[in-house]
Amino acid sequence: MIITMKDGSKRELNEEKSIFEFAKEMNRQLEKDACAAELNGDIVDLRTMITSDCYLNILTFKETDGRAAFRHTTAHILAQAVKRLYPSTKLAIGPAITDGFYYDFEFDFVFTAGHLLALEEEMRKIIKEDIKLHRFYLSREDAIKLMAEKNEPYKVELINDLPVTAEISFYEQGDFTDLCSGPHLISTISIKAFKLMTIAGAYWRGNEKNKMLTRIYGTAFPKNSDLEEYLEQLEEARRRDHRRVGMEMGLFSIMDEGPGFPFFLPKGVILKNLLIDYWRMIHEREGYVEIETPTILNRELWETSGHWDHYRENMYTTIIDEEDYAIKPMNCPGCMLVYKSTPHSYKEFPLRIGELGLVHRHEKSGVLHGLMRARCFTQDDAHIFMTEEQVPDEIKGVIQLIDEVYSKFGFKYHVELSTRPANSIGSDEDWDTATNGLKQALTELNMDYIINEGDGAFYGPKIDFHLEDSIGRTWQCGTIQLDFQLPLRFHAEYTGYDGEKHRPIMIHRVVFGSIERFIGILIEHYAGKFPLWLSPVQIKILPLSDRFIEYAESVIKKLKTAGYRCEIDTRDEKIGYKIREAQLDKIPYMLIIGQKEKECDTLSVRNLEKGNLGEMNLSEFIKLIQETLKGQKL
Repeated sequence: MIITMKDGSKRELNEEKSIFEFAKEMNRQLEKDACAAELNGDIVDLRTMITSDCYLNILTFKETDGRAAFRHTTAHILAQAVKRLYPSTKLAIGPAITDGFYYDFEFDFVFTAGHLLALEEEMRKIIKEDIKLHRFYLSREDAIKLMAEKNEPYKVELINDLPVTAEISFYEQGDFTDLCSGPHLISTISIKAFKLMTIAGAYWRGNEKNKMLTRIYGTAFPKNSDLEEYLEQLEEARRRDHRRVGMEMGLFSIMDEGPGFPFFLPKGVILKNLLIDYWRMIHEREGYVEIETPTILNRELWETSGHWDHYRENMYTTIIDEEDYAIKPMNCPGCMLVYKSTPHSYKEFPLRIGELGLVHRHEKSGVLHGLMRARCFTQDDAHIFMTEEQVPDEIKGVIQLIDEVYSKFGFKYHVELSTRPANSIGSDEDWDTATNGLKQALTELNMDYIINEGDGAFYGPKIDFHLEDSIGRTWQCGTIQLDFQLPLRFHAEYTGYDGEKHRPIMIHRVVFGSIERFIGILIEHYAGKFPLWLSPVQIKILPLSDRFIEYAESVIKKLKTAGYRCEIDTRDEKIGYKIREAQLDKIPYMLIIGQKEKECDTLSVRNLEKGNLGEMNLSEFIKLIQETLKGQKL
């Protein structure tokens, strides 16, 4: 048998072996690090036998699917610990997630965070026991019988929902057995570092009509140092939490009268408008025109677009004149109406249309998270109409624009290509053409990308940009979606070279994603210490007492005339208090004015990061500001 590895190298195998045995022969370190494997494109368990020529990639914790197997095994260890300590507990589900894992349980007592320490101690015992995991299969009838005997009603329900012909997979772990398709590690001893993080309520299967279960969240790593680094990152994230920092800085508020509907305060509006001004500047430069479409449109439009059938549960609806209407969850159908309102020729293409549209989406209360997950937000949409020949160049142009914006804010990013989902509309041919068009653009720009199978929009594939902030977290923001379907559904046309009517191809794309969410990301990325060009207040003038307010007001007038955003603190407080307050507000520059400054017509300058910069006259200070802004200039 010939085994082709990920790097293209080939190895010969003379007899059937498990992937784990094969890894052990290849490299002793790989034996220790292996978590799962990719065999001929499928993610499989290390126990899987190699029986013929194949492509093989052995996955460690560094790969996403390797991490998932590692953390899924830790979830099983948690469930085993729960059953040992609290045998009457009923098991639900326990998957791996992005940063760890969770498991849902039905306890017959009030489970609190105080119980987590005992569970962690029991998990350590299980890990030290070096329990080997064993996979076995049962018929549907025997699987139901086994779970019924163990009094696991949630597992029985899951089995009943599986296809009738399915062979049911289980994992046995010493005295613990769980319904699971895997993959899993070979033994519990491989889990070197873990922590149970929090508990939360979770409805069974996410349905509020079902029983509320207890969800225990945890995380796991191969080394203690990795766990410690992750916990430090979490603590830093808590310090940067945009909900706390943003409210302390007076940028926005979330009020009880409107959960999920942010209120922007004066300084927050300044910040939002600065981003909008920047957006408008670069889009005007790139040849976009801007439109504005209504917030509420009738049901017929949303049926035409496909949203009424495919997105209805996320839409807010109302009745006007006995007719169904919906508050727009996205801007594209309105843009289609604008396009159709006048005839178009190939000579206008590519036609780039931008819109800063306020959209509303029904999000469940449990997922709301400040500006990051809200029920209304401003999408910086743009829709580009073009011919098929123009697709690669237009996609490349959008990618370069997104790269310019993210570089402006100091973000690194990676790219994912999301392919056709199960609920898609349109022909195979259109989907293949659209997907290949995106791939071609990425290839021509020499961009690395990850394939995200089945995660495209229902009307077309997409490129997603996941930016990395200053503490290493990733956020999905920019997206480019290639769409053959909406122009077809709306009967959009243009006159071609041949004088005949043709169907345009459409790109949907956002750069910020949502301006509100992007603000939340920026707050956490900068920890509220925005670059000077983006700071809602760039300079704060701090007079020592009322005697110096007149001089302070003359300074602020000159600074505002020069185009800088300034405030003056006239409160009857000590200067140390005023400085601390300005620092808490993350003001980049503070100008302290007392008797000496008034007499010498100078300013005592402080910088948020560097501290005291000494005395300067106003022209020297303005020159300093100009130099600081030079690298940030729009």
